[in-house]
Amino acid sequence: MSRTRELLKFTWLIALASVLTIVFLSVADLPSSSVQAQQATATLQASAPPVTPSGPVVDLGNAFAEVAAVVEPAIVFIRAERRVNETRNQQDSPFDQFLDPRQPQRPQGGSGSGFVFSEDGYILTNNHVVDEMDRLTVTLPNGTEYDATVVGGDPFTDIAVIKIDATNLTPAVLGDSDPVRVGEWVLAFGSPLNLRFTVTAGIVSARGRPIPGLLPAQWSISDFIQTDAAINPGNSCGPLVNIHGQVVGINAAIASNTGYYAGYGFAIPINLVRHVSEQLINDGTVTRAALGVRIQQASPEDAELVGLDEVRGVVIQDFANDDSPAKAAGLVPGDLIVAIDGEEVDYVAQLQQIVGFKRPGSDVNVTVAREGGARRTFSVRLVKAATEAQEPALATVEPEPADDETFASRLGIGVEPLDDRMAAQLGDEHEGLAVTYVDPDGPSRTKLRESDTRARFLEIITHVNGERVRSREEFNERLAEVENGNIVTLRVTAVIPDNRGQITYNPRIVRVRTQ
Repeated sequence: MSRTRELLKFTWLIALASVLTIVFLSVADLPSSSVQAQQATATLQASAPPVTPSGPVVDLGNAFAEVAAVVEPAIVFIRAERRVNETRNQQDSPFDQFLDPRQPQRPQGGSGSGFVFSEDGYILTNNHVVDEMDRLTVTLPNGTEYDATVVGGDPFTDIAVIKIDATNLTPAVLGDSDPVRVGEWVLAFGSPLNLRFTVTAGIVSARGRPIPGLLPAQWSISDFIQTDAAINPGNSCGPLVNIHGQVVGINAAIASNTGYYAGYGFAIPINLVRHVSEQLINDGTVTRAALGVRIQQASPEDAELVGLDEVRGVVIQDFANDDSPAKAAGLVPGDLIVAIDGEEVDYVAQLQQIVGFKRPGSDVNVTVAREGGARRTFSVRLVKAATEAQEPALATVEPEPADDETFASRLGIGVEPLDDRMAAQLGDEHEGLAVTYVDPDGPSRTKLRESDTRARFLEIITHVNGERVRSREEFNERLAEVENGNIVTLRVTAVIPDNRGQITYNPRIVRVRTQ
């Protein structure tokens, strides 16, 4: 009896499931083939409304579009031409004697970007775009062309100001580059690859970036804003703009093995540009103030030796000359400059800007940290930077081969005393021990270079912990006073003659932890 009831229940469940299936199929009206299924899907997609994003995505997109619309009227395309003599081969034709003996000229040049920053026609661009050019043509976004004249250029920051005869222009708004933060959105404007007016977006990926070799040595200020907004050739001096439509930098360089965008671009901070452009407009040139010191970024060893909790500041390597105002004020090589007039100094380019654009003859308070943790502040009267200074010539010298050194295991180097002929040419100030070997795995591997007379380069150690050394014995005596694991301070001079017979002396302080 129970089995009969269970069978009836099972039969009713099957019947109920069949009915529900029929009802579902009739209501859904499912297609009966795969072709019909595809057609139905296509119809559904075609009739679906477009997705409308909202919130931050739309806000950011609208911000980019609004910034582009505001900045576009200020962007200009610059075509630069230089006329060069073209040499004629006198053997080409017997009729050359009847031709005009003057050499013909042909145009050479390039192009770049710029932007208007005043209603009366002042335009900012890069110095390398306009330097030594005979003719400049500026094209505005509306297609109007103007001839331009160079107001002034500064090769040490690669900034130039040019002028067109126009009024009622729409200038870009100059912002403040100091508050710019890593991770902040920026837009790069310009005319890359001869494409008139292009805008790309990215973020600030670093601040205070140096680019060795990009600008002339010694007086250059290399303090770039790094961005991943795409920058290509022709973007030179297009503005880098923040999300508020304010110019915070000027496109200047890219990091690339091919010459085209490869992920990183570099812009000159607009606050530096403002200092330079004001002097170029007022004076046609840039006058810099100087402390009269040669400097280098602080290393971890420098910071530890003077008792800093973080690696920052700028080390005095040497004085520019005997008349250095910093020397007269009491500063010494090895001092770590940590502040100017109470403003903290973190890196070289920052110090260069703080000091460089002050007025020569003015006084500044220089705070330094010294070995052992002492802090002292000196009043230094700034002088005008001698940016055109020349160095005397030096003949090529050949040091003797170095012997095995008993102190090689301490610093990982080999040295050789200068012979009499070399010492006489260098003079007493630069006499010392030539570095002839640097252990690639030793503690000096990133601090010192091997002398290479074939490349006409000498690396000379003149002092150890402030004591003069001219012989291997003196050097060993000074090192014997330093315990393993402690930091030793070396005074080193790089001697670099060039192909014209001019020589550059680069004295510096090198701190190495002994092993």
